[in-house]
Amino acid sequence: MTLEIILLLLLLGLIAGFLSGSVGVGGGVVMVPLAIWFLGYDQYQAQGMSLAVLAVPVTFIAAYTYHSSGHYLDWRYALIIAVAFVVGGYFGSKIAINLNQQVLKKIFGFVLLLVAIKMIFFSSAKA
Repeated sequence: MTLEIILLLLLLGLIAGFLSGSVGVGGGVVMVPLAIWFLGYDQYQAQGMSLAVLAVPVTFIAAYTYHSSGHYLDWRYALIIAVAFVVGGYFGSKIAINLNQQVLKKIFGFVLLLVAIKMIFFSSAKA
């Protein structure tokens, strides 16, 4: 592994971590496209790498920062969602590895587009 690759990986992690901590995105939204563009990964490799990074509780510190700053986080809810996320992740990965990579890229992009449209045009603001 060259110094250039190490620096690129550190940059990818810093960008994903910063965006995760600041706006709640990082895994698929940031790491997958960056891994494809800058590391030359295919869609499967990029998704697998993103999941591997998140396998460790890398976002716990960021979540705790929100919680300790007065933005109450119900940890019981998070635990239930996390357990379901593991099950969903298992079945989702089983399906994804059997899809054509071009189809998988289109699905990935479509999901991002739907979320973006919803967030931009149909978000309700809480006071």
